[in-house]
Amino acid sequence: MLKILKKDWFAALLISLVLLLFGNSAVIEKLELSSYDFAMRHSVKDPGKDINVIAIDDRSIENIGRWPWPRSIQAELIEKLANSGADVVGYSILLSEEQTNPASEYINRALSQLKSNGDIELNSIIKTLEEGNTKLDTDNRLSTAIKNADNVVLGMQFNLGVPNGNPDGALPEYVTNNTIDNSASGAAEIYFVQADNAVSPIEKLGSQSEAIGHLSLLQDIDGGVRTELLVVDYFGQLFPSIATMIAASSLNLKSNELSITPNRNFNLGNLSIAMDSVGRFYPYFYLNDEGKTPFRVESFYDVYHNNIDPETFKNKIVLIGPTAFGLGTSTVTPVSESMAPVVVLANVVASLLNQHFIVAPDWAWLVEFTIFIIIALYLMLVLPRLSASLAAIMSSVVLIVLLGSSQFLLLSGMWFKFMLPITLLITGYLLLISKRYLITEKGKILSDKESADSNRILGLSYQQQGQLDMALDKFRKCPLDDSMMEPFYNLALDFERKRQFNKASSVYEYMSRHDDNFKDIKERMKKSQAMQDTFVFGAAGVNATNNLLSDGTIEKPMLGRYQIEKELGKGAMGVVYLGKDPKINRVVAIKTLALSQEFEDSELDEIKERFFREAETAGRLTHPNIVTVYDVGEEHDLAYIAMEYLEGHDLSKYTKPDKLLPVKNAIQIIILAAEALSYAHQQNIVHRDIKPANIMFIPKSSTIKLTDFGIARITDSSKTKTGMVLGTPSYMSPEQLVGKHIDGRSDLFSLGVMLFQLLTGRLPFKGDSMASLMFCIANEKHPEITGLRKELKPLGQEMSNILDKLLEKTPQARYQTGEELAKELRKCLKMFKKK
Repeated sequence: MLKILKKDWFAALLISLVLLLFGNSAVIEKLELSSYDFAMRHSVKDPGKDINVIAIDDRSIENIGRWPWPRSIQAELIEKLANSGADVVGYSILLSEEQTNPASEYINRALSQLKSNGDIELNSIIKTLEEGNTKLDTDNRLSTAIKNADNVVLGMQFNLGVPNGNPDGALPEYVTNNTIDNSASGAAEIYFVQADNAVSPIEKLGSQSEAIGHLSLLQDIDGGVRTELLVVDYFGQLFPSIATMIAASSLNLKSNELSITPNRNFNLGNLSIAMDSVGRFYPYFYLNDEGKTPFRVESFYDVYHNNIDPETFKNKIVLIGPTAFGLGTSTVTPVSESMAPVVVLANVVASLLNQHFIVAPDWAWLVEFTIFIIIALYLMLVLPRLSASLAAIMSSVVLIVLLGSSQFLLLSGMWFKFMLPITLLITGYLLLISKRYLITEKGKILSDKESADSNRILGLSYQQQGQLDMALDKFRKCPLDDSMMEPFYNLALDFERKRQFNKASSVYEYMSRHDDNFKDIKERMKKSQAMQDTFVFGAAGVNATNNLLSDGTIEKPMLGRYQIEKELGKGAMGVVYLGKDPKINRVVAIKTLALSQEFEDSELDEIKERFFREAETAGRLTHPNIVTVYDVGEEHDLAYIAMEYLEGHDLSKYTKPDKLLPVKNAIQIIILAAEALSYAHQQNIVHRDIKPANIMFIPKSSTIKLTDFGIARITDSSKTKTGMVLGTPSYMSPEQLVGKHIDGRSDLFSLGVMLFQLLTGRLPFKGDSMASLMFCIANEKHPEITGLRKELKPLGQEMSNILDKLLEKTPQARYQTGEELAKELRKCLKMFKKK
């Protein structure tokens, strides 16, 4: 299996599968859009000269005044365009609100008072005021201009989104007259983008327009606009875009003459535009030779003041819209980081009339997938067989072909998304070449190690990393001279600190061959020889540790990176020491496990692997009532766990009848333990050995800490010399005793046993022998607690019910989570306080 993992073809297969599974990521999509934009910026299509833009630009705002202007000014412009013979006027400004003159309000009040007098002599004054009021009605002026021009297309806004209910009301008839027949067979095949709200032009203006189209833009994942929604679905009614209606009006077509075919083509007379599955099409965005928009853009001010020859607009499509800063939102397009919406509209209209658009064929995915498979096969079967130079040349050729094909097809009007196979090619090539380079470099390093200088440097490096055996091996390959005495001496001191006195002694002996008077190696060699047979960590080596620490001539021993200060206590499988991390001056408790003494050689590797896995899992637990594990390691067949040092004691002292905690305190402790277990179980970690000895009580903060997560899983595999399972089964659940699969509910059973013991000072299950005890746990009911301690009487049946459920024989009948248990105990605690 390891040989297969090292194969290039297997690495290429893994890379291909990963990219295939995650190929629809935002990164790949943005690469595709960047490729699309690059092609668009280098397109050479001519939009023609049939479209002009009149911009409400900064110059117009400076000379005419702040926006919005009186609509009489806009009406004058439309009149000028009508007189010049403009073909179609596209008005991209939203006219959804009436515009009133403040003077009209005063005139209307005067008219109301004059008419109420009924004096005939005032009729001439009334008539004069009414005529003046009519002139002040700028909406009326603009309405008249639109009606007389008979070629103005207005825009309306739709809010894109799936409706949650029905519309607030029906749209006006002058709006719905612009819909496309959605009963046509082609329209029924497409799931158009939906809208849940619409803002129409006011009736006075909209009813006089030639046509009305939507102004909604659909943005891509990067915020850019590359598509046009030809149709929007508003509660079953299909509304064309303003660009579509402008193009249709230029062809003298009404909305009822537009059609959609079953193969998703939008027909404008004899023009046919290919749409995708949601009614979009991909227009061209034009650039001239100077990299600017090719459409003629005139200032509103210049046209309004006749600075532009009226013949300029004869038989032209004229689009009016804002470009000034602060009027509308500029749009990111493939050819510009900031394009005014009216210029975007010009590009779309030109694309429709010129039949310039990009098509993404329905079968494009098949071509893209085929290319991806070809690249994957190239990486798996061809690239590993090529030399480095030939692999670089051939991969570059393939990359250029893919990029060139993608761009050529886009310029031809076809969009095939090749960025995923291109990414596979680049990623696969880099990883495989890097892998090949690393293997070659490794061989070079092995060769260089033969030189003395390289061995010395490597030895010092290994020594700094704590790999002393490797350092000794490299040092021994160097000539033994004066320059090597200091490195050997420092290495021997490190062996002493790690309690490997036999190795320290051998180093001193080796050094003495060259110079036995170097520093104090004679004295250190004697001490090392004396200590190597007596100093051992573990149960047998505790006293030796204390004697060693009292000797000032030898530095304090190290376990991993930790300096041993003193022994704190002994457990079933090892000793607990007080240690300190000298680098950060952190005090820790170090629990040691002599795995080599507890397990056979045949199972030692498996046990070590399980030990580190369980300790690593426990180290991920972060909870105020769970002891923090800082580090785990192994040294000289002695496994250890460095954890948070707690100034307190376990709960074992409170399990005796004469030293019981107050009932309230005992319940509070179990609540904290239940919540900590609930958190651990949510992380899929089962403690397996809940008992008073594994719960530390911290008097200073009146809280608890659960310890030894995962250790029980190791000790379960260990046997004493008589074959007895380590530890007592008094706290084990029935399913744990018989070796069944256990989960968090087993911990809750053990917690129930502990609760019973903390409240009563006795265990709920007893037996004369191990067999009878196990039988009792699995089959017999625990005694009632109310008669075992008078302070428990106020709890009455409530606590009995909790214990009954906790100590159920089957996991399904118990509390299912620690949080559920904690909740019930809090209720019980409240009742106890009231009583």
